[in-house]
Amino acid sequence: MSHPVDVTVTGAHAAATPVRRKGVRGNPGLTLLAAALGVMMVAIDGTIVAVANPSIQAHLGASLADIQWVTNGYLLALAVTLITIGKIGDRFGHKKVFLTGIVGFGATSAAIGLSGSIANSITMIIAFRILQGVFGAMLQPTALALIRETFPAQKLNGAIGIWGGVIGASSAAGPIVGGLLVQHLNWESCFYVNVPVGLIALAVGLFVLRETPPSPAARSFDIPGIGLLTAFLFLMVWGLIKAPDYGWTSAHTFAFFAAAIVALIAFIVRESKAKEPLLPLRLFRSVPLSAGTVLVLTLMFAMFGAMFFMTFFMENVHGLDPVATGVRLLPMTGMLIVGAPLSGVLITKTGPRVPMVAGMLMSAVALFGLSRIGLDSSLNDTILWFALLGLGLSPVMVGATEVIVGNAAVELAGVAGGLQSTAMQVGGTIGTAVLGAVMSAKVNSLLPARWAAARLPALDASQLAAVKSATTVGVAPVRNGMSPQVAAAITDVTHQTFISGMTASFLVASLVAIGGALVALLTKKGNAPAEVHAVVH
Repeated sequence: MSHPVDVTVTGAHAAATPVRRKGVRGNPGLTLLAAALGVMMVAIDGTIVAVANPSIQAHLGASLADIQWVTNGYLLALAVTLITIGKIGDRFGHKKVFLTGIVGFGATSAAIGLSGSIANSITMIIAFRILQGVFGAMLQPTALALIRETFPAQKLNGAIGIWGGVIGASSAAGPIVGGLLVQHLNWESCFYVNVPVGLIALAVGLFVLRETPPSPAARSFDIPGIGLLTAFLFLMVWGLIKAPDYGWTSAHTFAFFAAAIVALIAFIVRESKAKEPLLPLRLFRSVPLSAGTVLVLTLMFAMFGAMFFMTFFMENVHGLDPVATGVRLLPMTGMLIVGAPLSGVLITKTGPRVPMVAGMLMSAVALFGLSRIGLDSSLNDTILWFALLGLGLSPVMVGATEVIVGNAAVELAGVAGGLQSTAMQVGGTIGTAVLGAVMSAKVNSLLPARWAAARLPALDASQLAAVKSATTVGVAPVRNGMSPQVAAAITDVTHQTFISGMTASFLVASLVAIGGALVALLTKKGNAPAEVHAVVH
């Protein structure tokens, strides 16, 4: 998922002074258009999938864990490849990487749709989502590097503002576009839409983009570091998602978490000794930078967690159509767009600490408010809390970017930008995994007793597992031929249990946001050169 303020330029050419060129190739305005078209696919995809998830689940009979991997596989692939792909662009040229990303993102999008309409395979969808994440990572850092290489310094702020606005508008439009496509066509069209956009972006890019010069500084890709980081993230997320099935105290769960810890320790050891590490550990000697990284994690934890469960609540529990669901998600994405520039002005005047503390506290209040939503609540009750959540997250998005890049050494500004982008993806992944685990644990603990108390027919182990799986995504497992009384009782039990799980999930997210507010107290304005701050804003 891409975000309207995730605008940190990485790469060795960030300090170069671009030369304005005449003609089509290298034209600043057309370069901006090509970059915006490419990244627009990633931005729309981030929020459009949230609306498509319930339809994917219903069409394929997928479990909660399957649907989590539709999101998490993509985010993990983004997270572990962003920094490396930024280095590949520095070494071999950002245009090549950008165009490869466009082709790959469009092709994998088509493959995801075909995996559903022809193969009916959730496994294939997850596999292609992971590939899609790799190609998405090719678009984010390289697009900004191309803009930075093309625009003169005095016009760079305006260009990045337009670019960020396109991403913000695309993210906000995602739920509505997704709702229209799912409701009037099918969920596969949410992915097919990337194909024509990608073809247009490719055609424009081929004609107008000028290649950036290769950087001899980007020599090493730290393959062992990449492998260890990938292993740590995968083992951690897999353990969180599968723990409710294995049991939190089972040997399988302990094995995955233990292996994740070993991979993390090995990664730290590797990075401390590598001549050209993937992630120089000296970055974290800065307490404000470390705090900013944790803030980005908490910010995305809250956002993805909120969107993930509310779509199931709105569509499966309340029966809204996808368009209506998209409309009710707009207050959050809309307030992110409105709040980002206002937050930028406020942070410039006061520094990042106070706005970010206030923003995380507002987010905590909003998440607590969402936890109070019940089965009998009006869906309009979500509007205020989503608007408050978007407004609260805005200063954290803007301020954390400045804190991370601004507190890094000048020669590590590019790596810090990659760290910030990676933290955004990891935060979303952890958010869906942890809150999904909370939901599963709540359903496992409450459903059997409530089912028995409602005097519903006894279930064997496999039937109970199927009912639990349906309940975690808000689906009432009512079959044809059931009496109205039994169907109503099953619906009430499963929906009430889902609400209990959603309540617990939002309470956990609220506590995480409060923790983020405390972490924000450790931040301060960075001392990066004006040019770095110009890029950040």
